[in-house]
Amino acid sequence: MPRRHIRVTGAPVAPLRAALTALRARLDVPASFPPEVLAEADRAAKAPVLPARDATGIPFLTIDPPGSTDLDQALHLSRRGTGYRVRYAIADVAAFVAPSGALDQEAHRRVATLYFPDTRVPLHPGQLGEDAASLLPGRDRPAVLWTTDLDADGRTVAVDVHRALVRSRTRLDYAGAQRQIDAGTAEEPLALLKEIGELRERLEAERGGISLNVPEQEIVEHDHSYELSYRAPHPAEGWNAQLSLLTGMAAAGLMLTHGTGILRTLPAAPDGAVGRLRRTARALGIDWPHHVSYAALVRSLDPHPPHHAAFLQECTTLLRGAGYTPFRDGELPALTTHAAVAAPYAHCTAPLRRLVDRYAAEICLAATAGQPVPDWVLAALDALPARMAEGARRAGTVERECVDLVEAALLKDRVGEEFDGHVIDVDDHRPTTGVVQLHTPAVIGRVDGPAPLPLGDPLRVRLTQADPATAKVRFEPV
Repeated sequence: MPRRHIRVTGAPVAPLRAALTALRARLDVPASFPPEVLAEADRAAKAPVLPARDATGIPFLTIDPPGSTDLDQALHLSRRGTGYRVRYAIADVAAFVAPSGALDQEAHRRVATLYFPDTRVPLHPGQLGEDAASLLPGRDRPAVLWTTDLDADGRTVAVDVHRALVRSRTRLDYAGAQRQIDAGTAEEPLALLKEIGELRERLEAERGGISLNVPEQEIVEHDHSYELSYRAPHPAEGWNAQLSLLTGMAAAGLMLTHGTGILRTLPAAPDGAVGRLRRTARALGIDWPHHVSYAALVRSLDPHPPHHAAFLQECTTLLRGAGYTPFRDGELPALTTHAAVAAPYAHCTAPLRRLVDRYAAEICLAATAGQPVPDWVLAALDALPARMAEGARRAGTVERECVDLVEAALLKDRVGEEFDGHVIDVDDHRPTTGVVQLHTPAVIGRVDGPAPLPLGDPLRVRLTQADPATAKVRFEPV
């Protein structure tokens, strides 16, 4: 599911980038891998456990952001009668990472790749995550190969998953893939991405699911000041995400049938969170009639206008209650669905960047083969939710701190200026303290006043503090 994408460009010595470096040190984010982990990664890269099946004859392709080298997924799409066949190859991290080894223990400490506006801190060492285990073009790689057959409406009719050796032929970025599709020059395995993606989007709308097309925020430094812009995602990004969702839903189905698994679950958002989001919509000038559902509103938004882009960024707050729910021996949990997907769902398509996906893959492989789940998977299953929750808290802290830094940098030369905004939250215990959403720029900050703040109402405020060194933005009512 989406997170807030923030990217900063500028000189490495620019104040914002220096503040981000300091932030990583303050949060005790590891700067490198221990020597024993790197040594094991070197050995594993040279001698992975290779599968018996050979699927290198299938011309897979990858679609990722420009410059990406940690390629988790490769796809091949084809027609099958009146329907379709979706082949989705996922990097087989278990072919390199031995249970309880140094690599495995380090992955359990890190849990997931951390994303900062200027860099990322990976889950696995580069010789694995960006090389030997990555589905780079022209190289044979062990993979977990999902084959999902769809009918003419894009509904799943059959699922198979097994290990196989694969070879990607082509590496595309989203802009390049979109150009080929729009120009009609894409060959069938890529051209069908639009056709299948749109069918799956229609099915998502039918079941009440929501996909957030979260724009990327870019902060550009010019002469020690900063400008904010948004990059709207290409439609191909949404279509590609539908294939990941399709696979995650198939994985959840296999687990539930098998009676053992770990689901990604999300209860319905509480009224208070939706109410806060309604106030944010009002602050940004987005019309949200009370008879319109959240899902319907999100589907109506265009990520190109800045106020829609800013609102989509804030929509990610409704995903913060997501967690991982394990079960075994046929005892299904009370909650099996993910509210945003509107169906059972499991994380299984990003094992280079997320710990739990390696375990989900093993469960699905066992379910398909009719074999017991490996002991090393069962031994870790009950502890995985807490481990993943710890990683999510760390990632959430990184995201919040980065957003605060970026907003402070954006406003650092505007202290004393007045802005129009709306009060979108008020402290229950201190009604004179709350949160204001500015109209322009789309910044959220703390506001402290002498009188109770008018929740949900417009408020003109003065910027009193914007310090990138402390990541603090403060306002006061005018």
